[in-house]
Amino acid sequence: MENVVLIVHLFLALGLIAVVLMQRSEGGGLGMGGGGGATTGRPAGTALGKVTWILAVAFIITSITLTIIAAQKAAGTSVIDQLGITPPAQNTPADDLVPPGGDLLPPTSGDDAPLVPSAD
Repeated sequence: MENVVLIVHLFLALGLIAVVLMQRSEGGGLGMGGGGGATTGRPAGTALGKVTWILAVAFIITSITLTIIAAQKAAGTSVIDQLGITPPAQNTPADDLVPPGGDLLPPTSGDDAPLVPSAD
């Protein structure tokens, strides 16, 4: 079902793009030129204008339908749940992060010389 709606949605998008590109350009932004549109109060009702509205409404309906289908499929699941991996523990005490002995110096060899190479 989802694939059918997705294919219809794709064809509606392509059709909407084609119909909008076929319409007459009125020059100027926001319908400010060409004699019709914003100056007369009612835009000219051409066949392409009506087809644009029909395709736009159908596009919005398929968008909402795809959103509902996706929400139903993903109800209460997580990506981690789908992988089957258990997440690591979130609460680790700070004492586990401090090495025993309380100092943060590098370990030393048996003769108390540090294992860090010298800058010689």
